[in-house]
Amino acid sequence: MKQSRRDFVKTGAASLVGASALLHSNKLFAKNLNLPLGLQLYSVRDLLPKDYAGTLKDVGGVGYREVESAGYFNHSAAEVKQAMDAANLKLVSAHYSSNDLHTKLDEVIEFNHKLGVGHLICSFPGKDPSKPKSTSSDLAHSFTQDDWKWNADQFNQIGEKVKAAGMGFAYHNHVAEFTAIDGALPWEVLEKNTDPAKVSFEMDCGWVIVAGQNPVPFLKKYPRRIVMLHIKDFKAMKPPSVALGAGDVDYKPIFAAAKHARIRHVFVEQEESVGPMLDALAIDAKYMAQFK
Repeated sequence: MKQSRRDFVKTGAASLVGASALLHSNKLFAKNLNLPLGLQLYSVRDLLPKDYAGTLKDVGGVGYREVESAGYFNHSAAEVKQAMDAANLKLVSAHYSSNDLHTKLDEVIEFNHKLGVGHLICSFPGKDPSKPKSTSSDLAHSFTQDDWKWNADQFNQIGEKVKAAGMGFAYHNHVAEFTAIDGALPWEVLEKNTDPAKVSFEMDCGWVIVAGQNPVPFLKKYPRRIVMLHIKDFKAMKPPSVALGAGDVDYKPIFAAAKHARIRHVFVEQEESVGPMLDALAIDAKYMAQFK
């Protein structure tokens, strides 16, 4: 397994042209889960503001079929829909911070409803405004158990409103949620204190591993709560992220566990790249297509 991953990375860039028929096919799947291959558009955050429609076409051109937004860069819903359709991409979910969801939830729901988005995702937690502000520069790691319980209560309220609008609501983790506080993982505090009918989870497998945890037991224990995955790779399990197959994360047991969970979407997320980002995304797409 390890050797084949290394060999793939060495030959990946050279074989992209020869693999173009595969990468442009509508039948490109994250095969282990039999799902369309998705991309979190944060990966191309530097390219989208310069050429929104063109970047989306490039994303579709290297094999992605579903995308998750991380901002719309001042484009109208009609412009976003036109660009997605032209790129043969399906926009299935959208990321927002807790602050955005608290201050403009009605606007967020209305905009994404026009686009046919299925899930709204909270990408970063918030703090109870009635409590003193933290002086820590590392906001996420300054959270207490009470802060996470407050977030759980907020997610229940947000999730209820999102559900009433015909969409699902989920929470996306980073490292802090899988770093124990007083003997408990914040992610499990959120899971315990949120209503399954209103709140689901998008597990970022890479950040779970960087936190020193393993996604597999969580996928097995909470198969109905985790509905989406983020896929990224790291060398020595530490940032920065690298192209899939160039690092040390073994996705074989993760995907095996995910097959028995209620995973609806899988998104590659390439946060950094040593070369052109689209080259890295093409390598990622091929890795996912050839994964066994």
